[in-house]
Amino acid sequence: MTHYNTIEQEGQASFKDRGSTFIGYSFPLDSVDDFKPIIQKLKKEHPKAAHFCFAYKIGKDGNKFRSSDDGEPSGSAGKPILRQIESKGLTDVVVVIVRYFGGSLLGVPGLIHAYKSTAAMALQVIPTIRKPLLFNIKLQFDYTNMNEISTIIKQYNCQIIHQENLMFSTYSIGVPVEIKEEVLFKFKQLRNVEIS
Repeated sequence: MTHYNTIEQEGQASFKDRGSTFIGYSFPLDSVDDFKPIIQKLKKEHPKAAHFCFAYKIGKDGNKFRSSDDGEPSGSAGKPILRQIESKGLTDVVVVIVRYFGGSLLGVPGLIHAYKSTAAMALQVIPTIRKPLLFNIKLQFDYTNMNEISTIIKQYNCQIIHQENLMFSTYSIGVPVEIKEEVLFKFKQLRNVEIS
């Protein structure tokens, strides 16, 4: 696997069924720590909502995921949301659906349909983007190498994750996995550059 699909911006869509309103929000999500502020923000915006059901998937291997029915019948909300994320082949994404209860019970099949539809719409209103998988390397070098290092980083679309410029410069960079060997070869040809 050399690429993965995700989203870069927030999306929002709503769905109504027998008086209940379902508002779906999709957000890019880099880590589990970023999730708590999202849910807190939505709870502040919707203090009278009955449920905040969600699902997220994080990581390039797709092993980090979670879903919640938040008081709805088991399996009627979180799993249908997660299935929509998976059916689009996305990762590093969270979908939260805020439900305002309208007085009529929808039953489990009705809830599954409502949460699935809202999640699908919240993911359809924003573009899916394809990103390269990155391999992280650390470079330590003298400032005289700065131009050559910068040229290689730009030329191969590497990402600077962290940089420190003291007596020596230290860069942590993400290199697209499919060209890792080529980029490492280029850096190794430079003098006074330590790679780890």
